Amino acid sequence: MTRAFSPGVPPLAALAAQALGWTPEAFWHATPAELAAALGPTTPAAAPVVDRAEIDSLMEQYPDA
Repeated sequence: MTRAFSPGVPPLAALAAQALGWTPEAFWHATPAELAAALGPTTPAAAPVVDRAEIDSLMEQYPDA
């Protein structure tokens, strides 16, 4: 399967310029991996799960909070 490269370039260049402040030169010198790393994760990290025992422990440690 072959996908055309050119249709995806303008939106990515615009995103790099707006979100990262990259110049066109910076965009064209970056690798796809560098662009992905600069933009960060595409899904939010899951919040840590805190169980009742941990909450109780924290409440004992910080009773005036």
